[in-house]
Amino acid sequence: MIQIPFEEIVNKIREKTGLSEEEINKKINEKLEQLSGLISKEGAAHIVANELGVKLFNLSGKLKVKDIFVGMRSVEVVGRVERIFGVVEFDMKSGGKGKVASMIIGDETGRIRVVAWGGLADEVDRLKEGDIVKVVRGYVKDNQGRKEIHLNNNSELIVNPEGESVEEIKSLYERKKIIDLKENDYAEVLAYIVQMLDLNFFEICPECKRKLLREGEKNICVVHKEVDPDYSYVLNLFIDDGSDNIRAVCFSKQIEKLFNMKNEEILDMMTNKEKFKELREKFLGVQKIFVGNVRRNKFFDRLEFVVEDIKEADPEEELKRLENAA
Repeated sequence: MIQIPFEEIVNKIREKTGLSEEEINKKINEKLEQLSGLISKEGAAHIVANELGVKLFNLSGKLKVKDIFVGMRSVEVVGRVERIFGVVEFDMKSGGKGKVASMIIGDETGRIRVVAWGGLADEVDRLKEGDIVKVVRGYVKDNQGRKEIHLNNNSELIVNPEGESVEEIKSLYERKKIIDLKENDYAEVLAYIVQMLDLNFFEICPECKRKLLREGEKNICVVHKEVDPDYSYVLNLFIDDGSDNIRAVCFSKQIEKLFNMKNEEILDMMTNKEKFKELREKFLGVQKIFVGNVRRNKFFDRLEFVVEDIKEADPEEELKRLENAA
C-alpha cells in the first residue's frame, strides 16, 4: 500500500486547487465527522483529494523525489549523488556473503536515500559525488519514518545517462528553525541543550554491530548467533532555538564528539554515574549546531531530530547569517 504523509496530501491539494490550508482541513474534518470511526485522517484526506479531482501520485514514468512514497514499486527517478556510504559485507542467513551500499541523491524537489543490494552495491561504491544517476525499477520502503529506494537484482542503475540533467539543488543540510522542521527534512539547527536524559547503553554484535537479542542469559545476533557482546550507546537531548524545542537523538560517534571523549571513556560511564552527572550539568545551556534529519516517532507520534553531526557555532559566521537575513 502506498503511504503518503498527511502533510503531503494537504500540500498537493493546495497546489492543485488553490484552496487555503484552513479550507482543506475544514473539508477533511467534515469528512471525518461524516464517516466517524470508519477512516483515518489520512483516509479522509485521500477522499477529499479524489472528490476535488486531485491526483496524488503517478504509478508510471519518471518521478521527482517529492512524488516518491513508501509502498511504490518499479520506481524510476533521476538525481544527483550528494553522499555515498561505502559497501558493507554481511553473512547471509542462507550462507555466503552479502553486500549493501547506500547513497543520497537529490533533485530540485528533495532528497532520498538509495540502498543497493548485491552486485549493485559495488556500482554505488564506484560513483562520485556530483554524478547523475538514473534509478530504474526500485521499490520504496520505510526506515524509521524515512522513505528509502531499495535496489535489487531486478533494478538498474545508470550513471550519467545521456540526455538527463538535474537542476541545481540546495545544500543537503539547510539551516532551519526548529518550528519549521518537517518530517524527512535534512537540516541543521543552531540550538541550546535545555535537557539531557540518561545515557543508555545496549549490547551489540562485535562483528556486524547489530543490536543483540536476549534469550535467557544468552546474547544473540540474528547473523552471528550467540556472541560475547560489545556495547554502544544512545543519548536523548532536548534542544531549543527560541522558536520551539525538539527531542534530538545522538548515537555513539555524535556522543563522543559532543563530549570530546573516546569510546573507552564513554563506556566507563556505564558504572561511573557521577561522571555523566557532571557532564550533564556542564552541557546544559550550551549552544551547538546540530546537523541531521527529521523523522516521525510512530510510537509517540512526534517529530524527532536524528543527529548526524555536531559542530561549534562560529560567532562571525552566525553574525553574517543574521546580516544576510536582514
